[in-house]
Amino acid sequence: MPVKIRKAIASDIDTINEIYEHIHTEEEKGAVSTGWVRGVYPTRATAEEALARKDLFVEEIDGNVVGTAIINHLQADVYKEAAWQYDFPNEQIMVLHTLVIDPYAKGNGFGKAFVEYYEQYAIKQGCKCLRMDTNELNANARGFYKKLNYSEVDILPCLFNGIPDVKLVMLEKKLN
Repeated sequence: MPVKIRKAIASDIDTINEIYEHIHTEEEKGAVSTGWVRGVYPTRATAEEALARKDLFVEEIDGNVVGTAIINHLQADVYKEAAWQYDFPNEQIMVLHTLVIDPYAKGNGFGKAFVEYYEQYAIKQGCKCLRMDTNELNANARGFYKKLNYSEVDILPCLFNGIPDVKLVMLEKKLN
């Protein structure tokens, strides 16, 4: 069952929003801890804005979307305060935002496949460095990224996408 990752199209928005709703439901049940908040982030508008910028991606298996993320050069304002290990111009830094695999499809390697795609996409775009962030509360994501050789370089308190009092873990990886 080959995984396909591609740029999202307008007809993907409903499914992406459903995945966001699924992760919020799992958060509210205590099954996961992302630090995301239903109605605040991520929302349908998050996906629609990324689609308009043409930096929204989906992961599908057998034609069914199972994951989504935003990939671009946009670094949140709080990134300016981080103690990054590497200093490259913005156009050589690729950022992964809002990676989410439908919790009802987890455990199949979809997250790893998406990160591998992100890394290859960045290389093709001439990037030298990868960056991302996650909420300090998201122990699963932190362990996952550590296994993929991302370094936690800083933890910064901030207002993140409308969510107050977030401790944002800044992650980085240099490309060879």
